Amino acid sequence: MADAYTPPKVWAYDKEAGGRFASINRPTAGAQVEKALPVGENPLQLYSLGTPNGVKVTVMLEELLELGHKGAEYDAWLINIGAGDQFTSGFVGLNPNSKIPALEDRSGEAPFRVFESGAILVHLAEKFGEFLPTEPAARAEVMSWLFWQVASAPFIGGGFGHFYAYAPEKWEYPINRYAMEVKRIFDVADKRLAESRYLGGDEYTIADIANWPWLAPFTTGHIYNDAKTFLSIEEYKHVGRWVQDIFKRPGVRRGRIVNKSWGDENTQLPERHSPADFEGKDI
Repeated sequence: MADAYTPPKVWAYDKEAGGRFASINRPTAGAQVEKALPVGENPLQLYSLGTPNGVKVTVMLEELLELGHKGAEYDAWLINIGAGDQFTSGFVGLNPNSKIPALEDRSGEAPFRVFESGAILVHLAEKFGEFLPTEPAARAEVMSWLFWQVASAPFIGGGFGHFYAYAPEKWEYPINRYAMEVKRIFDVADKRLAESRYLGGDEYTIADIANWPWLAPFTTGHIYNDAKTFLSIEEYKHVGRWVQDIFKRPGVRRGRIVNKSWGDENTQLPERHSPADFEGKDI
């Protein structure tokens, strides 16, 4: 067993100890490169990557378009976080936190920014009057499950995902700690979905749109070196049913590949500017 790590009394940044993302991660905020963002002709401009947090927004936009909301047309621009695109002056201007996704709403007289995926979902739901109930009790339930996901994501990604898949050294304690938490999160969802068709109730909402991109890949093995096997995800049958039900939705099948630049070429769509961009893609 390796010697235990003794934390320093005063922590200092060590670029070489950052693992896979050492070249871009640092303990400071702000732009590192002066570079403007591209702008398309659609009313909504999205700057993102096809990770779970990015997929939340592209699924939402495609669902809105599926319902006939022309004002939800959008340009989706790829932000390559491995190359540090999130630290350009243009992106930092939209999101001071330098995380994808970031949205610029240019549909009115003056463009404005919306950052953080949960905030973007709420903005779009309220803007178009879809996927968020207005009755107080139903709205509260949906918002509760939405923010449950926002609070849970760091445990799945920065916690389990980092230590299991990306950390330069594998340590038993953090992997076990976060694997346990991920299984607990799945158990919370599974118990809820045993009593309700969707997380927020009988209707599909932004609570499902937010949670699906994070939970679905575990059920198929398409995340963190097939963590499905490590976590024995098959035991969560109600989550599995919910994942498959949502996967049948055309908007979900389109949105899941937007800003995706890896894997099978037919499932990649690094940029999206019109519905025609999906032609020939595996959706």
